[in-house]
Amino acid sequence: MRIVDLLKKEAIELGISAGSKGEAIDRMIALHEKAGNLSDVAAYKDAILAREAQGSTAIGEGIAVPHAKSDSVKTPGLAAITVPGGVDYGAPDGKASDILFMIAAPLDGDLHLEILSRLMVMLMDPDFCAKLRAAKTAEEYLGIIDRAESEKYPEEAPKEDKKDAGYRILAVTACPTGIAHTYMAAEALQKAAEKMGITIKVETDGSGGAKNVLTKKEIKECDAIICAVDRNVEMARFDGKPVLKTSVTSGINKPEELIQKVLDGNVPVYHAEAGATDTSEDEGEKEGFGRRVYKHLMNGVSHMLPFVVGGGVLIALGFLIDTFAGNAGTDTFGFTNPVASVIFWIGKAAFAFMLPILAGYIAMSIGDRPALLPGIVGGYLATTGATIKLPTGDDASVSGFLGALLAGFVAGLIVLLLKKAFNWLPKSMDGIKPVFIYPLLGTLLIGLFMLLINPVVGLLNNGLSDLLASLGNVSKLLLSIVLAAMMATDMGGPFNKAAYVFGTAAIASADTQWIMAAVMIGGMVPPIAIALSTTFNKRKWTDEERKNGPVNYLMGLCFITEGAIPYAASDPLRVIPSCMVGSAVAGALCSLFNCTCPAPHGGIFTFAVVGNPLLYLVALIGGSVAGALMLMLLKKNRTEAKK
Repeated sequence: MRIVDLLKKEAIELGISAGSKGEAIDRMIALHEKAGNLSDVAAYKDAILAREAQGSTAIGEGIAVPHAKSDSVKTPGLAAITVPGGVDYGAPDGKASDILFMIAAPLDGDLHLEILSRLMVMLMDPDFCAKLRAAKTAEEYLGIIDRAESEKYPEEAPKEDKKDAGYRILAVTACPTGIAHTYMAAEALQKAAEKMGITIKVETDGSGGAKNVLTKKEIKECDAIICAVDRNVEMARFDGKPVLKTSVTSGINKPEELIQKVLDGNVPVYHAEAGATDTSEDEGEKEGFGRRVYKHLMNGVSHMLPFVVGGGVLIALGFLIDTFAGNAGTDTFGFTNPVASVIFWIGKAAFAFMLPILAGYIAMSIGDRPALLPGIVGGYLATTGATIKLPTGDDASVSGFLGALLAGFVAGLIVLLLKKAFNWLPKSMDGIKPVFIYPLLGTLLIGLFMLLINPVVGLLNNGLSDLLASLGNVSKLLLSIVLAAMMATDMGGPFNKAAYVFGTAAIASADTQWIMAAVMIGGMVPPIAIALSTTFNKRKWTDEERKNGPVNYLMGLCFITEGAIPYAASDPLRVIPSCMVGSAVAGALCSLFNCTCPAPHGGIFTFAVVGNPLLYLVALIGGSVAGALMLMLLKKNRTEAKK
């Protein structure tokens, strides 16, 4: 029988005053009665006083544990009080008692002795007693006892069904793409919680939508929530709960540290604004300016990716069909054939939303839902090149990707400023501000802003495009090497995403599609290089790593770089440089072979639309083999490493 099974919330009173030992006894007996533990209050009091007559049950160091066995006990139980001023309970050390437990035990058995001995062991810990004295609520008091008892007697930790018992900790994981890091962080948190004897439920906000969604009841009953996210998720539901906000990488690399931080109570309470989904004031880890900018950017990128991938692949299919139809090289290449035309223009329609969606969700990440409309409108105006003189659009003033980025951040900041500017309005206007005032004025202001800056940013955007298109062979080679190596640097992190976004922005022009070719091949190499090494150089890897290695062939061929992360995490100083070398070699070969890629995703499934596909395959094989050879040179044999 565990202490927390016998101690009910109704039988706990904290911070009371008691003028005498008798008054303290009466308060605890009343708590037993309130909890329904007694059938005869007077008889039980007689039993308690009879035990006290034999000698005080005060132990010393501020602790007293009165107890009695009696047939008046209907249900075995505990009552507990804390008395900040202390009460003279006749302790052997002469100190007043401020932590008091009262045990009510039936006549049959020695339950009171078992519970008494367990309490004594736990109360010998000064830190445990200090936490009990500092507890403010009955729930907190029970939680302190539960954690201490679980640590002291782990073999007796409750085994009941988690769905019925609830979860002590909840978590949400989300990475920009929602593919690999999201689920890796979830698994790491679950394993760490299991190891620590903590019940946890993790919601994964992945590319297919939120799974294992947290319920209102679970949120209400949990101790705290961990948000390991690199983009914004629904936060208003956590209002009033302790929330630890951190990066998804921290969820993968230090789950035990995060859970322990929550258990120690070192987490601020989250407070959402009316109608808000996120704030930045109450985060568990203070974010630097760079990380905040990255998170806002990744929120836009994660929502943009489906449009890029879906639209880009459909456009590539249009090119492929037209190639088979013999229309390559025509002015209408990609949509000459009727079937190709349908697929091509559907893809173009999807692709056209790329920049407005990017800007809209960057703005929403900063200014919440009211900023979504201004951001989308600002992104759209960046694609049309609208100016004060030509509001309908000017090709020379199209600010493109750079303009959409700027529109997203400025639109979000405009809405934040509007919220402060209209803070004076009465509370009765709270309902109309986010649906009318902020979107209306925000859209007008970002529209005027884009009309003013489009000509300037358009010149910069066009100049950059012309520069990339005019690069000589040496410059193309160097840029291809750098971009490909960046894809292997952090495998889904900021460097990887920066290279990928740069590549997707370049596929709009046929002159710069060599950039996407280098980016894609750079992301395909790391998993394949590791798979080759686990297949042909088994001594370098553990049994589990060798067993899971072949999966990376498929992940690499599908352009899922994240398959290499577990291997890189286990030995980053050797695996990451090896993968970077392999990707750099593939990028260099890709540039030397003049390969191009009009599709932003798909890996080997898009090779049919790649320029010089056979040589592109050669570049992939060459880079993967180079990476595997570097692993052979740098990694130690696992048996040697153990020694």
